[in-house]
Amino acid sequence: SPRMLKALGCFSKFLNPVPAVRSFSASQSLHQAADPVWNLSRLNHVAIAVPDLKKSTAFYQNILGAQVSEVVPLPEHGVSVVFVNLGNTKMELLHPLGNDSPIAGFLQKNKAGGMHHICIEVDNINAVMMDLKKKKIRILSEEVKIGAHGKPVIFLHPKDCGGVLIELEQA
Repeated sequence: SPRMLKALGCFSKFLNPVPAVRSFSASQSLHQAADPVWNLSRLNHVAIAVPDLKKSTAFYQNILGAQVSEVVPLPEHGVSVVFVNLGNTKMELLHPLGNDSPIAGFLQKNKAGGMHHICIEVDNINAVMMDLKKKKIRILSEEVKIGAHGKPVIFLHPKDCGGVLIELEQA
């Protein structure tokens, strides 16, 4: 009916949105290797910096009903962590450990805490290091380190990654 067509007309901008992918795909192709020597895999975790580890752990465990780990101190990284199991992935609650903790500086700027980084698994961390250096993506350490899960990791500079601190972990 004409009335129905008129009503649908005001929603046409929602029914046929302009694809946002177009603007990204041109620049994306600049960074793709012709023959990839490594591959991204699944999201391993999202890390959240928290000012009160006990309170945050209780929230995820008691309010949301998630399974959480015991507190794991990682002095070599300057953090204490609690892992929140989400089935298909996990969250890593980060709290400063010691005076040189990078999380202490983050919490000074973000008093209530907040998302700190995301971690994505890769199939060949050494190939990633060489490839990303060639592509002028800054890596925050000169060499691969062992992360909170006992596996080799690197962190990519957020200014080269759309404002997101990205951790890549050997699968």
